[in-house]
Amino acid sequence: MLAALDLARRIEAGELTPAAVLDTCAAAIAARESEVGAFTALDIEAARRRAQDPAVATAPLRGLPVGVKDILDTVDFPTGYGTTFHAGHRPASDAALVSMIRRAGGIVLGKTVTTELAHLRPGKTRNPHNPAHTPGGSSSGSAAAVAAGMVPIAVGSQTGGSVIRPAAYCGVAGFKPSYKLLPTVGMKCFSWHLDTAGLFAAGVVDVAFAAAAITARDLRVDGEAPAPPRLLVARTHIWNQASDAMRGAVETAARAAEAAGAKVTDVDLPSILEDAFDAHGTVQDYEAYRALAFEYDNHRDQLGPLLRGLLDAAANIDAATYDAARRITKRARQALADLMKDGDAILTPSAPSAAPHSLASTGPAIFNRLWTLMGTPCVNIPGLTDADGLPLGVQIVGRFGHDRGALAAARFVELALGSRPGA
Repeated sequence: MLAALDLARRIEAGELTPAAVLDTCAAAIAARESEVGAFTALDIEAARRRAQDPAVATAPLRGLPVGVKDILDTVDFPTGYGTTFHAGHRPASDAALVSMIRRAGGIVLGKTVTTELAHLRPGKTRNPHNPAHTPGGSSSGSAAAVAAGMVPIAVGSQTGGSVIRPAAYCGVAGFKPSYKLLPTVGMKCFSWHLDTAGLFAAGVVDVAFAAAAITARDLRVDGEAPAPPRLLVARTHIWNQASDAMRGAVETAARAAEAAGAKVTDVDLPSILEDAFDAHGTVQDYEAYRALAFEYDNHRDQLGPLLRGLLDAAANIDAATYDAARRITKRARQALADLMKDGDAILTPSAPSAAPHSLASTGPAIFNRLWTLMGTPCVNIPGLTDADGLPLGVQIVGRFGHDRGALAAARFVELALGSRPGA
């Protein structure tokens, strides 16, 4: 993998050029793209021309190549949203987040594969660690492109678990920030109360660097070692749906953090959070039926059976049921805020297991959807593996609006596990 922070430092020091980094990415794409299938569109020559501009090397992202999920509009690439009927669509402008990346000196190398309209129907992408296994979704191509060393930074989005889960399956750092920290203007909407743009990179310091550079916020966690956090280990009501290996990974991370000086406490989540877990589907589906009204009303027969079935059922969710789910959400957020007064972050699984041996499914999002509904920052910490060598991700959940704190806690655990120690 390409470490974004290290590359940026070397460019800043004059030891490396953006063009040289781009050449490295191009070589990785030539070597692995036919097997991994991370991209829907690429323009390496246009990226090379952009890399020659001296201004990009002094901008915050230092001219690093970036992959952008194909649900974000791009003026210079087609944006098909993972569908056949939108294929070839050329937006009139960039999504706001894409413009922010360009302003920060990032070079958009190409569009990465998404599942159909960011739902569950898989695209062509395969897991770089084992092509017979899913890379996760819906940000399949973004996670896989980083894992395969094709780009140092990639953009994804999460409505259920579409950043954290593929990051876990592909063994990279994934950052789902607090709701709306990154703008979603110009990003295909699935659920306006849930959709959250996020980032992928090799390690926690890399994804924090990228987030800081794009947003001009104090989010970096490199340099001095982070202070020992107060970690709350939440096994949740679905703990028994995690594999033995995943439960072991959480215990390993907790014990390593504790040995490194963190205060680690087991917690039971308030029952209202279990209610919120169920409410997520109501909020998502009610909004999807409206956000995807054009696709459903005009292209229903071209949708995959899973999304078509979801929207068929969602047509029967009435406003009163939706409003009740939103009220549960509000109460749950307050209960979570109260719980986290005694801790800096929650430690919990990123996914039920390592990536399933399947290309027909992107894997379940059961360990993600609650936190997406809560709007809290989440970070997948890479570095652990199962007996077959497949990545196992553990997840840090921070307090809403305390994104740097979540990244710092994730970095602490990453260091305790021995991942990226020199960054």
